[in-house]
Amino acid sequence: MSSAPHSGIGRRIAYHRSVTRLTQQQLADAADIHVGTLRKIERGARGASDGVVESIAAALGIDPSLLLADRAQASSRIKAAIPALSAAIAAYDVPDDAPVRALPLLQGAVAEAVTWRLAAQYVQITRHAPSLLTELFRALQAAPPRHQPDVARLVASACRSADAVAYKFGAHDLSARLIDLMRWAAGQTDDSLLDSMVAYVRTETFFAAHAHEHGLRALEVALDSAASPGSAASTAARGALHMRAAVLAGRAGDVDSAHTHLAEARRLGDQVPEAVYSGTAFGPSSVRIHEVSVAVSLGSEHVHRALEVAREWAPPPELPAERRSGFYIELARAQLWSGLPDHAFESLKVARKIAPQHTRDHRWVRENAATLRRLKRADAKSLTSFAEWCHAT
Repeated sequence: MSSAPHSGIGRRIAYHRSVTRLTQQQLADAADIHVGTLRKIERGARGASDGVVESIAAALGIDPSLLLADRAQASSRIKAAIPALSAAIAAYDVPDDAPVRALPLLQGAVAEAVTWRLAAQYVQITRHAPSLLTELFRALQAAPPRHQPDVARLVASACRSADAVAYKFGAHDLSARLIDLMRWAAGQTDDSLLDSMVAYVRTETFFAAHAHEHGLRALEVALDSAASPGSAASTAARGALHMRAAVLAGRAGDVDSAHTHLAEARRLGDQVPEAVYSGTAFGPSSVRIHEVSVAVSLGSEHVHRALEVAREWAPPPELPAERRSGFYIELARAQLWSGLPDHAFESLKVARKIAPQHTRDHRWVRENAATLRRLKRADAKSLTSFAEWCHAT
């Protein structure tokens, strides 16, 4: 079993332990390790195995990447795990014969994977998703007819969590296969809300291919068949599709459609509380974040709107970490285009603090950091360090 280097990891554990106001004994008990082991790790007298790091991170409620002395290890672990995800879904229709947990336990495991996705805890997803998917495929095959729709929903949700890793780390072929599995699973449920969720996630394939007009048409077809807004869940499902459509229209340069979809998303967002519905955050705050995204998508002539939103408002901490970090990543792009490099760098640092793994591997972060480094050649250490951290060239 590999072991995290001594340098830095003990200090990080001690810091996060102090933030959560746990004693060494309390953290050791929660992580199921001996307190003497924790003391040695914190003072740098010994390293920590992968299992110990993950147990401590789970006890602290954070992603293991926050504790690693070299966060590049987190990216390398995630990328190394992608073949295991591919192998797990290859035999989706001919799963092996092995035990399956009861439905409530499977629901709990999938809910945990959703929590990791929303918090951008990709190390956790890659560690657990392959075995979870394999078990869910077995469960779906063995389920009695009355339980098959429930298990199929779990399959779709688990595939979405795995797709978050595949898409964000550039494995777009794997991402497309996972989305196809989501559509396959949704087809076994007769659940219009799940169909809307799959349509929302499917747009990643259009983003990856820069086929924004096609993606916009696909979403408009999904909106035509989406459930009418009769409940908070159905309202949120339609609103999320409009949010996504607004961004796609922006990327396509269709200003009128972008504003039309954004206005409809805003109208629907005002009708429901901010929450996570069918795995997607939606509500007034999410719509406001998408105002920034649409402004940036439309290009430099529209970024003033992104700056206006940021002057008046900041994402509240209860929003999912991935969405909050995305706000600051997009804001940094708007600030850079507006001739505000210092502000842009501050926004990138905020994004890193909120969701380090999401920020580090975001293409726009690398592009913006590289531009900032060229613009501020005399700026010393922090900018250079940030650029090296996110592999900006």
